[in-house]
Amino acid sequence: MKKQNRSKDFSATVSRKRAHVELVVSEQVEFRHTSTGFDRLRFLHNALPEIALSDVDTHTIFLGKQLKSPILISSMTGGYKEAEEINSALGRLAKVFGVAVAAGSQRQALENKSYHNSFKVLRKENPSGVVFSNIGAVELVKIIESKQIAKLQMLIGLLEADGLIIHLNALQELMQPEGEPNFRGVLKAIAECAKKIRLPIIVKEVGAGISKESARRLVEAGVRVIDLAGAGGTSWAGVEILRRKKKERSNLEPFWDWGIPTVDALLQVQELRNTMTFGLISSGGIQDGIDIAKSIALGADLVGIAKPLITAYMTKGEKELHSVMEVYIQQLKYTMFLTGSATIDGLSKQPLQRF
Repeated sequence: MKKQNRSKDFSATVSRKRAHVELVVSEQVEFRHTSTGFDRLRFLHNALPEIALSDVDTHTIFLGKQLKSPILISSMTGGYKEAEEINSALGRLAKVFGVAVAAGSQRQALENKSYHNSFKVLRKENPSGVVFSNIGAVELVKIIESKQIAKLQMLIGLLEADGLIIHLNALQELMQPEGEPNFRGVLKAIAECAKKIRLPIIVKEVGAGISKESARRLVEAGVRVIDLAGAGGTSWAGVEILRRKKKERSNLEPFWDWGIPTVDALLQVQELRNTMTFGLISSGGIQDGIDIAKSIALGADLVGIAKPLITAYMTKGEKELHSVMEVYIQQLKYTMFLTGSATIDGLSKQPLQRF
């Protein structure tokens, strides 16, 4: 009987992961009325930048590792047959451009070994780069409460990871047809994980943002990096609503736009850095290199991108995937030139105007 249940859970997880990617690429799953807030901000144009474009250097250090640009290929997928090809391409992308990359949720890897390679390829294709493992908060509680920390070590080992991402997805779990909206004990489990795992712990939302108070509690629990993943990009509530039967959707529609816009989350959490030390990742609806630059100016150390990359690859292939990343970095360099910022540190000090 237990084997049948495990088989059923495994099949459901694989099916859900495949459906997530297909919906993100093929359907309109962006926030409908909520903007990231980047459109409300503008850099001051510097008519006398006193640098050449060739002087602009986007290199940065994150968690002691050097990156060519302050970009994270955000958590996307893994755990089913087609994901191995996708993650291979993302691993190659990370290597070519010298940026960080994160696995999608590794929950499936705990259930069955069949698709472990769909995660391993991120490291195989990017042997000396920065790669992060990823597990959900609900699953983490189960692991910690059952004293099976070896499971986390296994997930990290699959990627020879440089850090562990724990994703917070209360809204997604609530909207998900087969979700587990039980977040009791999550903070305690994160604190325990931070004590036992000898790697930086990164906590991220999945599109609803993290407030100043939540960030404070996480850092106090031992979290090294906060990934805000704010509202305004892909709505994972929307993705899960679309996975439901049509008759169930109308009551859930008001939650499609639930969340803290990315810029608002950045402004809130930035205040904490006056008294607390932690890394900060901006993600959620990053549209171009100017949004990357604005994120850096608002205090981010790294900027995460997901949907534009997966869409480029799934619709037009690997050449287009590389082209999209190249444009992001080019736009970032152009923004740095137009603000007179030769380095990422210089860019971080540039003022932004509201309008």
